[in-house]
Amino acid sequence: MNIRKKRFSLLIAFLTITSIIFAQQVGSNSPYSRYGYGLLMNPTPGASEAMGGIGYGLRRSQQVNWTNPASYSKLDTLTFIFDVGISGHMARMDDGTNNRDFYNGNLDYVAMQFPLLHKVGASIGLLPYSKMGYNFGDERSLSNIVYRETYRGTGGLSQIYGGIAWEPFKNISIGANLSYMFGSFSRSSVVIPGSGLVGETKYEYSIRELKYDLGVQFTYPLEKGRSITIGAVYSPKLNATADVNPSEMLYVNDPYQIPGIPPSQILKTDTLKNASFQLPHTFGAGFTFNTRQLVVGIDGTYQMWKDLNYPGVLDNLASGDRFNNAFRVNTGVEYVINPASQNFFHRVRFRGGLSYSNSYSNFGVNDPNDRSGTSGITVGSFNEYGINVGLGLPFWDYMWGRMSMLNIGFGYTRQQPNASHMIKQDMFKISINMNLNETWFLKSLFN
Repeated sequence: MNIRKKRFSLLIAFLTITSIIFAQQVGSNSPYSRYGYGLLMNPTPGASEAMGGIGYGLRRSQQVNWTNPASYSKLDTLTFIFDVGISGHMARMDDGTNNRDFYNGNLDYVAMQFPLLHKVGASIGLLPYSKMGYNFGDERSLSNIVYRETYRGTGGLSQIYGGIAWEPFKNISIGANLSYMFGSFSRSSVVIPGSGLVGETKYEYSIRELKYDLGVQFTYPLEKGRSITIGAVYSPKLNATADVNPSEMLYVNDPYQIPGIPPSQILKTDTLKNASFQLPHTFGAGFTFNTRQLVVGIDGTYQMWKDLNYPGVLDNLASGDRFNNAFRVNTGVEYVINPASQNFFHRVRFRGGLSYSNSYSNFGVNDPNDRSGTSGITVGSFNEYGINVGLGLPFWDYMWGRMSMLNIGFGYTRQQPNASHMIKQDMFKISINMNLNETWFLKSLFN
């Protein structure tokens, strides 16, 4: 392969990785990201996302599928795959009386896949795990003093992963991912009186830990080129410790309106050493039915969040009220008229899918009609419903006989609360993913 072309692709990969590291804090305006680790992302490749997010049973030679690391061994010994995805979102939040729209954009992920040996494949990449971003508040009164209390937060968790898979026996593959999980969080409450100094109470912490994912896939061939692939993935519980840094400060002006303004007075600064943070045991299983023209699949995921350790000072919730065991179901389909046709439109992939999940985190809910804040806090949660559609547009490299894919997806999700005074959220998403399939390991012949 042309060396200059290789270097150009590597440059694109490097710039993308660099960009995504700085883009991880972007993309959320949801008040539900205030609790726990923020909103969980559950990233999937662009083609899988348009199929409802399925991945445990997907086994393809031309797509990176980090959802199940056992899939990497499907890659042949000549192919290098580079996969990058971006998205734009419009979220509408409605409290029953008022509604507001928010717009965000993300560089969602970057991943690469390549062969190591015969029936041994590997993948590396950078993925989001969670994101936190919110800014909301309301007026309150206390002893005839009216003030505005605002809650703000930023941050999130990301993971750099490296994975390997091996097919020791025909139609049976095993694989594993090792991920370095990292992220920083900042959450604060700001009290803005009608006159006088602005008070801020802030909590900051950073998490650094290793995460493991173990996967297996089994393919059962049927007649006439059909097959069924069954996959399963397990991720052990993660135990992390981090220092939480609480502080209380006074400002002349709102520190978020004038970034970098120094506090006029520091009332308190402290460090909570080695606070315990845990992430759950995760179990996933799914299957796909595959023909030359059709892929149909369903996935199920279960996460054991209940009673995991998390510093109570960050949310003021009791341990038994904080987390829920979470489950997620995804189902999807892909259809192509004729993948080998000379007609471009006959090679286009048509995709669709549905998903359902509950929230892993509960939320403290205040009655908005109680300006004094004396009615107390109730606990609520939400269920999420999603629908996705998309297209895969193929681009054929006639010199090397390789097919790359531009994937375009459209998604809608509804976060439906199950308690009074909670906010209903609708999100519309458009995603674009480029899957580049190149022949890197073919030796050139010269006359």
